[in-house]
Amino acid sequence: MTTMDESEIYPLSAHAHFHFRCGPEVSCFNACCGNLTQYLSPYDILRLKKNLGVSSSVFLASYTQRHDGPRSGLPVVTLRPRSESEATCPFVTPRGCRVYEDRPASCRMYPIMRMAARDRETGNIREEFMLIREPHCRGFSTDRKVSVSAWMEEQGLLPYNAANDDFLRILAVKRDKYPGMLPTDMSDRIYTALYDSDRFAGAMKNTASAEEDEAFLHAAYDYVIGCL
Repeated sequence: MTTMDESEIYPLSAHAHFHFRCGPEVSCFNACCGNLTQYLSPYDILRLKKNLGVSSSVFLASYTQRHDGPRSGLPVVTLRPRSESEATCPFVTPRGCRVYEDRPASCRMYPIMRMAARDRETGNIREEFMLIREPHCRGFSTDRKVSVSAWMEEQGLLPYNAANDDFLRILAVKRDKYPGMLPTDMSDRIYTALYDSDRFAGAMKNTASAEEDEAFLHAAYDYVIGCL
């Protein structure tokens, strides 16, 4: 979540154990919610806008910034910090995260980083994990021991990982069928389908609720693949 300067990064297996605890009882509580560049997946946004009780369009306009991949042209969304000087998450409070139940995948995963790749022949997902030890974090000074796989289950990451792994289909098709930068109009359509779910549902005259998270997102991914 924060910058990697002076951090120590170690590879781990899914069954490896590490010592970690986070909460108000840890002296650095909330420190990792500042000085951050927070990327949001389409599934992150579905969960966050539902938590806040706003439409996807309102959420995107109020809390995010849009970027285009410098070599792909694919739209990328980041969380807009509370202020440029602090670069603090807009949802953090002195008592903790106000959207904690629907916090983004990278927040849930911390201090583990998960890298996933999709095998082009079999479609199977290959995972790699890294432990990030940042200088400010005191959560490692604890006797609580947990495995990487148990941490992911405990933090409610399974639906996040499934939705984000499904997104890898788009990257594979984009690489094979449309190398290079996307035209602006195509990038705009993909942005709407992936991130602005309510607007996309209206444009497609979809009678199903956009709140049917995984199913709706899967349909949006299929639409994007068809656009490429």
